[in-house]
Amino acid sequence: MKTTTVPVPADWPTTEERARAVQDELRLRVVLDEPGPPPGTGYVTGVDVAYDDERDLVVAAAVVLDAAILDVVAEATAVGRVPFPYVPGLLAFREIPAVLAALDALPVPPGLVVCDGYGLAHPRRFGLASHLGVLTGLPTIGVAKNPFTFVYEEPGARRGSAAPLMAGAEEVGRALRTRDGVKPVFVSVGHRTALDTACAHTLALTPEYRLPETTRRADALCRRALKEATA
Repeated sequence: MKTTTVPVPADWPTTEERARAVQDELRLRVVLDEPGPPPGTGYVTGVDVAYDDERDLVVAAAVVLDAAILDVVAEATAVGRVPFPYVPGLLAFREIPAVLAALDALPVPPGLVVCDGYGLAHPRRFGLASHLGVLTGLPTIGVAKNPFTFVYEEPGARRGSAAPLMAGAEEVGRALRTRDGVKPVFVSVGHRTALDTACAHTLALTPEYRLPETTRRADALCRRALKEATA
């Protein structure tokens, strides 16, 4: 496994005002009129991060799976200093440099990228999945563990049941049941993917567990890499 050391980019935002201005600028480049790659084909990549706050470190992991059989094809990690303070709604600015470095270190193209977080289901409609998609040009989706600040009606109890995730009258994602009788996950479009496709990918990636295999593998890898980096 290759681990990359990440410097903080020279022009990286350092204030909330500048970060929000960057969000406003990049949000205009989100592509919402492409269906995205069909589920079960090509590669699909999970990304996740882990932090050591005492050492001011962030580790990102990228794990590529064969979408048809969910076997690991490639993986990479990156470690660096946390480049931005903790501010709700601006978490991508803490994670993007390390995630980009991990993706760049992969020996194969990532295909669809699945983020443990949000895309359009974000107060400024520009969560990590959208930010990452715009910067890389890759199709991206967000699959989150909770609905953030949005509301939804409980979907049916059976796997595959779904309900709109709403911001007022706007559908920003979907609450999707991936296991019978288990709490749903919250799927949103990031970039170059439709919501129906994002949900289909999420179901294809959850044959046994509530969370996608992409997220589970990336979470385990970044935790292991953080442990090694701080040993």
